[in-house]
Amino acid sequence: MTTTSAPTPTVRPLTTCDAEALIEAAVRAAEGLGVRGSVTVLDAGGHLLGFRRDDQAVLISGETSTRKAYTALQLDAPTADLVDLVRPDGLFHTLPTALDRPLLFIAGGVPLHRDGRLIGAIGFGGGAPEQDHRIAATATAGAELA
Repeated sequence: MTTTSAPTPTVRPLTTCDAEALIEAAVRAAEGLGVRGSVTVLDAGGHLLGFRRDDQAVLISGETSTRKAYTALQLDAPTADLVDLVRPDGLFHTLPTALDRPLLFIAGGVPLHRDGRLIGAIGFGGGAPEQDHRIAATATAGAELA
């Protein structure tokens, strides 16, 4: 007796249009908090899909937003939830230095899902970690990814 499994439904990948909507939502959220920063959107493969840096943002915000998005994507978790894991007694204590591509365990990165599947991530850098997380989470909630 042979069994066949139903094909896995295809999930529409994150698009440039999605990235632009996420960026606009992040910019609005940042403006609402008075934060000048950078926002990065990565696709499921970790490739840059969208980026914007406010003219008045500190330059390092571009790097931090990208690393936060990458970390959220690789671990499929908001970076705000991972901070304690890299403390000296944490489970991932050595992880930030173990890989070629540096991870950043500071709040501000959020994975993106569609139909329960990971499709990318967004990262924001430039404010306090709590502000960056709030901006990224607000952008995710405000964008139509369904």
